[in-house]
Amino acid sequence: MSTPPLDLLDQPPLTPEELTHLEDLGRRILSTADDVVAFQAEAILALEAVARSVAAPGRRALNVVTGPYGAVFGGWMREMGADVLDVVSPFDSVATADAVATAIAQHRPEVVALVQAEAATGGSNPTADIIALARAAGALTVLDAVAAIGAEPVPVDAWGVDIAVIGGQKALAGPAGVSLVSVSDAAWRLIDRTPSAPRGSSLSLTDWRDGWLRTDRTAIPGLPSWLESRALVQALERVLDEGLDAVNLRHRRAAAATLAGAHALGIAPWQTAAPRGAAPVVTALRTPTTAEPSDVPWGGVLSPGNGALRDAIIRVNHVGRAASLEAVSDALVRLAETRGTDPGAAIEAAHRAWHATS
Repeated sequence: MSTPPLDLLDQPPLTPEELTHLEDLGRRILSTADDVVAFQAEAILALEAVARSVAAPGRRALNVVTGPYGAVFGGWMREMGADVLDVVSPFDSVATADAVATAIAQHRPEVVALVQAEAATGGSNPTADIIALARAAGALTVLDAVAAIGAEPVPVDAWGVDIAVIGGQKALAGPAGVSLVSVSDAAWRLIDRTPSAPRGSSLSLTDWRDGWLRTDRTAIPGLPSWLESRALVQALERVLDEGLDAVNLRHRRAAAATLAGAHALGIAPWQTAAPRGAAPVVTALRTPTTAEPSDVPWGGVLSPGNGALRDAIIRVNHVGRAASLEAVSDALVRLAETRGTDPGAAIEAAHRAWHATS
């Protein structure tokens, strides 16, 4: 067994100054002045914490479902007794503002929740429009931006997002062990009047607020994950050094290049209206009817779909530092092998699309 690098061993605990710096970086990435909680777990647990904090018996919630993560979030709110109306779209499409507007008028929700980008299906919802509709109806807004952050804009304050959850493991090219949750004053007020919200729990947002954010910040409660926290600081600093707009552009270019190359190979996108509604973080393609999943030379940024979509989707994970023309080109070579064709035309199409995208 090889010895781990020495700089991963015997590290001192995270300091208050380091934790404060991490939160400041989170505010910069999210363009917000709201509180940011450095949640000590992978983002799926942060999302569960949020769902259980904002849901309450009888509280009306609208949940936009365009993929598996949206479905799970609605389930957590129902477990807390909320009256949840799901606005469901087929997983090969995204929500429409019209459908959400109709559902808001029907249900009059106090909370509206949605996933911005679904990495599992390669779709990205019209988030700004949906948030605007929710705010106009006086609803609290909850946004799962885990897959979106670093691949497309997530301007929390400009949009009026009350709670946003992000993780480092996708477009930010960081670790999965710590996630960030921005919380507005309105969201704290809602949580405070939710008796069933987790307290004295690892899922408690208010424990972090009262034990850290509202203190003199000289002592961190518990023992936060210092390796993951320091790695996330490095990831956020690297993204900000490159420029968030530039990182978003790389992902848009990678998605455009993938779609153009796949079209040249005769492989259709999974999202039926692509490029509209196609997420820049991951491009999902339909597995050709002439190919079995076992025929695909998996590797590089190619992976099969998740769960029930395993045989239906080929995922091109041009995410993080793999949002590059080189990674996309390698994927197209592999896909050409699946089709039994020369990849030249696909590579040329990808290059053209990359350089034409701004």
